[in-house]
Amino acid sequence: MTHAEDRYYVPQNSHWPIVGSVGLFLLMVGASSWLNGSDAGFWVMMSGVAVVIFMLAGWFSTVIGESISGRFNQQVDMSFRMGMFWFIFSEVMFFSVFFGALFYSRNMSIPWLGGDSNNFFTNLLLWGGYESTWPSNGPGNAGGDYEVMQPFGLPLINTVILLTSSVTLTVAHHALLASKRSMLKVFLAATFILGFIFVFLQAQEYIHAYHEMNLKMTTGIYGSTFYMLTGFHGMHVTIGAFMLSVIWLRTMKGHFTPRHHFAFEAAAWYWHFVDVVWLALYVFVYWM
Repeated sequence: MTHAEDRYYVPQNSHWPIVGSVGLFLLMVGASSWLNGSDAGFWVMMSGVAVVIFMLAGWFSTVIGESISGRFNQQVDMSFRMGMFWFIFSEVMFFSVFFGALFYSRNMSIPWLGGDSNNFFTNLLLWGGYESTWPSNGPGNAGGDYEVMQPFGLPLINTVILLTSSVTLTVAHHALLASKRSMLKVFLAATFILGFIFVFLQAQEYIHAYHEMNLKMTTGIYGSTFYMLTGFHGMHVTIGAFMLSVIWLRTMKGHFTPRHHFAFEAAAWYWHFVDVVWLALYVFVYWM
């Protein structure tokens, strides 16, 4: 009988990629329709979300079963690591686009509209009298009156929460390597609980900003960049918290050993990436 280390595992045919494609298609069509004023678009989007969640649960359940049964060898483990590496790299590029849009708006387009020394015709021809200032709600007060989000209060608390979650996750990882299962469970649970607290506080921040500060997606370039950056980051925190919750449930079932625990490492990589993005976001969106 050959062992997993002596052969390369060839996965069986799976229907999950097709299910995932259908879910992503419904999500994309529904979201774009909803943002363009279609009431039915919201429900199409939510059906897409439900299909994607169903796909993730089923596909990951299959992969976990294959891992527990010992079908994977070092080659498969390396392919998982490379896949996670490129996935996080794609996420870096994803957020780089939004940070790039913020940089372009603040340091290039607004000075042009304001008529800096090299582009004074832009100001004369497009919007005379526009002053180059940040935050901006657009020429002619197009975005309406609003208040600027401050770096203190909930944003600062959320920063402390995420930094603390990185510490608890690191402690949990060292506990796993040292076979200290009780410590692993406690600190891993603390990590995803802190993640969900972060999302809850961000929701409170959004409610306050929308109703009390009149800060909306329509509040010019400042409002749109603020919600796009913080909103997508909040979505990633939510995904990461659910990932860590699943890893915690697996630890409760006795999964993972000091030598074989890539699923834990993958979730940890993702979480630390989310933390680093928040630090950059907190500096460039809230402070500068």
